[in-house]
Amino acid sequence: MLTMASSPELRMDELPSDPLLHVLSYLGFRDLVRCSYVSRRLNDLSKHNPLWKSLCCKHWLLSDADRLQSGVSWYCLFRQYYGDLGRYIQYYPVLKRAWQQLKDFLQQRCPRMIASLKDGASEVELNDIEAQIGCRLPDDYRCSYRIHNGQKLVIPGLMGSMSLSNHYRSEVLLDVETAAGGFQQRKGMRRCLPLTFCFHTGLSQYMALEPAEGRRMFESFYPCPDQTAQDPSAIDMFITGSCFLEWFTTYVHNVVTGEYPIIRDQIFRYVHDKGCVATTGDITVSVSTSFLPELSSVHPPHFFFTYRIRIEMSSSASPEVACQLDSRYWKITTSDGNVEEVQGPGVVGEFPVMTPGKVHEYASCTTFSTPSEYMEGHYTFHRLANKEEVFQVAIPRFHMVCPPFREPVTRTKASSSSYSARFDDHDDDGEYCDGDGDDFGDLRGINMAALEGAWCPRHI
Repeated sequence: MLTMASSPELRMDELPSDPLLHVLSYLGFRDLVRCSYVSRRLNDLSKHNPLWKSLCCKHWLLSDADRLQSGVSWYCLFRQYYGDLGRYIQYYPVLKRAWQQLKDFLQQRCPRMIASLKDGASEVELNDIEAQIGCRLPDDYRCSYRIHNGQKLVIPGLMGSMSLSNHYRSEVLLDVETAAGGFQQRKGMRRCLPLTFCFHTGLSQYMALEPAEGRRMFESFYPCPDQTAQDPSAIDMFITGSCFLEWFTTYVHNVVTGEYPIIRDQIFRYVHDKGCVATTGDITVSVSTSFLPELSSVHPPHFFFTYRIRIEMSSSASPEVACQLDSRYWKITTSDGNVEEVQGPGVVGEFPVMTPGKVHEYASCTTFSTPSEYMEGHYTFHRLANKEEVFQVAIPRFHMVCPPFREPVTRTKASSSSYSARFDDHDDDGEYCDGDGDDFGDLRGINMAALEGAWCPRHI
């Protein structure tokens, strides 16, 4: 009978380093530290510089130049950063990358904004602010403010601008000290910290530091006083983000990808749907839109939009096709199914002449009594060489939708006692008011009965 010889015992000290380091390279920093306590061999290998270089790049976005400047090993550099910013490790790489992308973009397109950015706040300063306002600041907010403490109170603001003929808005990203000075304790806005401020309109976006009065913790919003309520604390909210991280990184993405155009060295918060482009012959029309919360209200329903239209004639077009715009026609459809047609001469008082390579852009505005609607239509042109030759150029359909909004708890409770059912009790995205006292109010809460017969003037 044959017996198998027993295999010799495998010792950690006898294993080659390369496969062990390869295995360790798959570990996160916490598991790598745990391995260092297993044996002397693993303790030595777990401090291998290339392992910590990878982790420094992943979590702190550090480069070889940063390591050389520090004069320490990658392992020691990781420990230094973790000692200072460890509580933010889940947010730091995302926010640091967003800030860097934004600064790289602004350096090319709006360099003067770079000079308005403040250096990061310290942990001690942020702790002092928490003690001052008596509320905890969310870690994603703190992390961003460790990188840059907002910006100086200058124009243009970092968080976007909007300009119409008689209206201008530019929002500054507030530093934490100024924000703390505007911390709200009044009824209707309790425990809300301003994120932005506009000198011209007084408009601010706020972040809710506690779930109170219909707000969810850490969501950002534009306050909108209820003009139909006798109680001044009844404040509706246009929601702009579920947390600081989403709010800020979404904005940065829209800036650096060109979603928000740069006009006169300012970031304009127009949104362009890639499908909102129509070409007729040699002329292309594209549309971008923006919602203006400072000129809108939920009660009464009055939603203000501006849109920017770009008309361009192909540079390869023949000079004989040069033409001039005579009139415009609009077909407007609101979310409640109403259709209205509008037509008139020119565009905002102008009759642009289009020649090969020429671009004409203009902005206009409109108001609606419903939170969403779309517009489409055409322009009528005539040829310069033959005024009798008249033709139409299509304007693509473009949608205008206001941000999600929420009513204050006071109105929500009053409404629930007046209606046996509401159209938004169970909406498609799962948000609903189930009457269990969750203190969240109604998201997209429109009282359809209040819209009957409502009318808002147009400026199309």
